[in-house]
Amino acid sequence: MLTNNQSSMKSSAANAASPVSAKIRQRLSAAGQRFNANDNIAKFIEPGELEQLLDEVEDKMKGVLESLVIDTERDPNTDQTARRVAKMYLNEVFHGRYLAAPTITEFPNAGQLNELMIVGPITVRSACSHHFCPIIGRVWMGVLPNQHSNVIGLSKYARLAEWIMARPQIQEEAIIQLADLIQEETQPDGLAIVMEASHFCISWRGIKDMDSKMINSVMRGSFLKNPNLRHEFLSLIPSRG
Repeated sequence: MLTNNQSSMKSSAANAASPVSAKIRQRLSAAGQRFNANDNIAKFIEPGELEQLLDEVEDKMKGVLESLVIDTERDPNTDQTARRVAKMYLNEVFHGRYLAAPTITEFPNAGQLNELMIVGPITVRSACSHHFCPIIGRVWMGVLPNQHSNVIGLSKYARLAEWIMARPQIQEEAIIQLADLIQEETQPDGLAIVMEASHFCISWRGIKDMDSKMINSVMRGSFLKNPNLRHEFLSLIPSRG
């Protein structure tokens, strides 16, 4: 029979041997935290683990290339592809999952601004969670502040949009996540967001339609209740053609 000390050592050794993704997943499960493709899991990743996760993804990607029957040992063009893909996913196109939200400096609405403000078009890049194909598009935001609203710099809207979009997801959910975040940061009387994007899962594969785009919108507060305000916002968006 193992002593308590031996059991502890065995447990520690097993834990050390576990892949870092398993450790992160265990923390998420223990906290009852969802970890869908478009969820941010930054607070469950400990210092140094992102680098370990990069190594793990690289190793798994090598297996994918082998299963695709690609000779990475003799093909100079794919020699470092597994590493490049791992870095691309973790550090670039999906970094909105693994990094905390950007720091946003907020200011009081000293001028008691209460007129419609429109930001955009902001170029956004994401990826379809169905096929991991790129989604490239533009976003326009309409904000109706009040005297209690927080004011953030124009560039911060783009930073928040990039953080939300840098995850595998579907456009319908992405724009809602972005609206929730902007609403939380600024607390305006009204918020409107329109997103127009091309989906490579349509143009690159499947039906291969190069001209199809998806346009959707979210209207909150005054934009939902006041048709005149909604019309003003939509009419002030430059022609998307």
